[in-house]
Amino acid sequence: MIYKSLITSNAISVSVVLSTYNAPNWLALTLCGYLNQTDKDFEVVIADDGSGEETCELIERFKTTTDLDIQHVWHADAGFQKCTILNKAIKAAKGDYLILSDGDCVPRNDFIAVHKAHADPGFYLSGGYFKLPMQTSHAITREGIESGECFSLNWLRTNGVAKNSKLLKLTQNKLLRELCNKLTPTKRTWNGHNASCFKADALKVNGFDERMRYGGEDVEFGYRLRNSGLQAKQIRYLAVCLHLEHERAYVKPDDLAANMKIRETTLREGLKYTPHGIEKER
Repeated sequence: MIYKSLITSNAISVSVVLSTYNAPNWLALTLCGYLNQTDKDFEVVIADDGSGEETCELIERFKTTTDLDIQHVWHADAGFQKCTILNKAIKAAKGDYLILSDGDCVPRNDFIAVHKAHADPGFYLSGGYFKLPMQTSHAITREGIESGECFSLNWLRTNGVAKNSKLLKLTQNKLLRELCNKLTPTKRTWNGHNASCFKADALKVNGFDERMRYGGEDVEFGYRLRNSGLQAKQIRYLAVCLHLEHERAYVKPDDLAANMKIRETTLREGLKYTPHGIEKER
């Protein structure tokens, strides 16, 4: 089997697909996180939902002044079209294995290595994020990412994060991380900020459903992966990223309701494929 041979030989090629829209400051910090990875054998495909010049110039600077292998997949701004641009990015990705995240999620330096280590045929990986308040988000710096300081509990507490059980996601204790993964009641959904699968599996279900706007579009994609035969592995305490806070002007109740109907249909009918995805019905 081709998947098995790729993993056994450690030759798995990886594409990180990052969604973004007019948030260049957050995207810059996120790309710094990928510059700082211990495993540097991957490409970054930026799925840009119509950002303006500032974002385009930022991406060009990273392409010309750093060692990151970046593809910039862009389309004109037509409102929230994240599923459409993700499909374009998935199609453009060169890697055998896809890690999907967002341009406002800063990865810890072992993020790529963890996804690679747990990649397995017949599975997708379900990760999570640690959501930061706005105060803490603005305190994150490139230097803090490079040193790893911004992932430490002491730094986060000092910079505005309240004490809570979710801080366990950032524990450095390997045994505790493994135990938390096994005991967490959190469902192993496909989470667009931190999840991965083989590209062939994403293509098999025809990518994301482009009828969907914001709200559960990632979960619906995961339903179809599971309906197609994949199982899910939990890595929320292993693959760590910090989510930088931002406004959500694109959240609309009508879109959420329409998305929920699509999700319910996919789940109820066991749908494995959407005709509204990468390949369109003629």
